[in-house]
Amino acid sequence: MDLPPSLEARRITALPPAAYYIADFITEYEEQAILHKVETAPKARWRQLTHRRLQTWPSDVVNDTLLDARPLPDWLEDPVVSRIFSIPLSEGGANIFATSPHQRPNHVLINEYPPNTGIMPHKDGGAYHPVVCTVSLGSSLCLNLYKSKEDGALEPEPVWRILQEPRSLLITTADLYSEYLHGIEPTSTDVDISEKTIANWTLLRSPSLYHNGINVRQTRISLTYRDVLKVSKLGSKIGPMFKRP
Repeated sequence: MDLPPSLEARRITALPPAAYYIADFITEYEEQAILHKVETAPKARWRQLTHRRLQTWPSDVVNDTLLDARPLPDWLEDPVVSRIFSIPLSEGGANIFATSPHQRPNHVLINEYPPNTGIMPHKDGGAYHPVVCTVSLGSSLCLNLYKSKEDGALEPEPVWRILQEPRSLLITTADLYSEYLHGIEPTSTDVDISEKTIANWTLLRSPSLYHNGINVRQTRISLTYRDVLKVSKLGSKIGPMFKRP
């Protein structure tokens, strides 16, 4: 684990302001502990899509509203949320969620990406405060960032690529959240990986692993932390009645 004194020390300078990448955000032991919790979650927690499956904690977001106001379970709070809070945006400043409505993430989306699985380019929309914190577990893959043309059509090639390693934290904010689309190519191998093509190359833990320009994917689990702007009034009333599972 190698935590910086501030997020600014890990800013991806090749991208528009602002995105941050911490390669060693959690330890291997913590990674395995979280993976165990994900894998042993009740079957009802999993939602099966066409090519992948996901979990939502503490509940789904419907009509841009979080239905359940219960706190996140302890294993999703620690070490991730507590560690995000421990790293200020700039030295001596506040953390990245200090200006969000609830001043903390209140929702986690867990996605499972086996090899040859991806997600179409998309924006996260207006349901969330424009800060996205993603912890990657199990395997590396490339996240592609796309720009729309003036007529609204999508540029066919990504404008940037970010390599997300296991145990890393990627934070995207501001225009990178609102103006650009992000997606994952459904492939078994990421190719053309180099200092010239990967925006966060200088921040990678192990760039030497990709000296041949390829990344052979294994199953990757992502934990995406966000602050949902609107919370169900019913959820707000029943939330304090529950303890974290």
